Amino acid sequence: MATINDNYLKLKAGYLFPEIARRVNAFAQANPDASIIKLGIGDVTEPLPEACRTAMIKAVEDMGDRATFKGYGPEQGYSWLREKIASHDFQSRGCEIEPEEIFISDGSKCDNGNILDIFGDNNTIAVTDPVYPVYVDTNVMAGNTGAANDAGEFEGLVYLPVTAENDFTAEIPSQKVDLIYLCFPNNPTGATASKDYLKAWVDYANSHGSIILFDAAYEAFITDPSVPHSIYEIEGARNCAIEFRSFSKNAGFTGTRCALSVVPKTLTGKAADGSDVELWKLWNRRQSTKFNGVSYIVQRGAEAVYSEAGQAQIKGLVSFYLENAKIIREQLTAAGLTVYGGVNAPYIWLKTPNELSSWDFFDKLLQMTNIVGTPGSGFGAAGEGYFRISAFNSRENVNEAMKRIMEKLKV
Repeated sequence: MATINDNYLKLKAGYLFPEIARRVNAFAQANPDASIIKLGIGDVTEPLPEACRTAMIKAVEDMGDRATFKGYGPEQGYSWLREKIASHDFQSRGCEIEPEEIFISDGSKCDNGNILDIFGDNNTIAVTDPVYPVYVDTNVMAGNTGAANDAGEFEGLVYLPVTAENDFTAEIPSQKVDLIYLCFPNNPTGATASKDYLKAWVDYANSHGSIILFDAAYEAFITDPSVPHSIYEIEGARNCAIEFRSFSKNAGFTGTRCALSVVPKTLTGKAADGSDVELWKLWNRRQSTKFNGVSYIVQRGAEAVYSEAGQAQIKGLVSFYLENAKIIREQLTAAGLTVYGGVNAPYIWLKTPNELSSWDFFDKLLQMTNIVGTPGSGFGAAGEGYFRISAFNSRENVNEAMKRIMEKLKV
């Protein structure tokens, strides 16, 4: 009989978001007349920008003509998209990133998991806590951890707590770690990182031969000009960091799927014999072997993000969600709750009232107001006692949700 990957058995019974869906579905079945507003999963609600839609329609028409039809594209992405990303997102900010160092993919979540393919199974891995669950769960699946303790912490991972006491920025570990997951603007806390803070991490990584896996999926929501958008704005980062980005939240591509990873050619890791190996070559081989690339139609839509009209339209989208975040932040504060984030990020991170557990507050919020959020404990042990609210929804739903909270949950 075929055997399984036993590492999957170490995972909790359900991934955080399916567990939320299970509870919400059970509530909806028991309360069919309830008007449920979902401010949990960070899925967008507003239509794709017109510039992207127009470009995708044109791309569909290209597929109907033999002269312009496209079959398999480059696994790394079309050069015309990679060139625009390199120029607009990186070189314009002083980052020395070339188009060939950019790999187009179907999601930053996928990239964050798949990147483990090119690393060995004997690395010491550090994650912040709370943390986006994918970072932890994919390491569990890959066999990079032991079992979980009662708090849900996996043996073999170095957890770096982020709480209100340290302004949701993890202290740099005193011990040596090999792989470091950082996410800024942060999911779930909404915290941002200063240049000085990131420089300290880059210096640490370069001095220890570590690799930073930098998730910048929410960089478009940064409005403070002093906050870096890319790890490569920091001197020395080309020698120690891989960056992940996405078109999902800035341009609404959650349903069309397009993202990117950046692997500088100056980045190296150690082989078993002690020799240095270029990680770019390994990632390029991995993508060429296991991935057939993002569709031509979607990449044309992503390219349109960088047009003059596209830039104006995604700026409007980002501003819309940030206004939602402002409304949520101000109304929750007025309701007497302790609130963080929601300024340079689309997530609001709140302290649960009356010392309620994260899941107890989830149930109370759902039952009393028919609003869905995300329990902080689902992001890690240090997230217990916190709760995440997403700004990704219509203005009508956001206003209605805050009205219900003010009426029924005001502290």
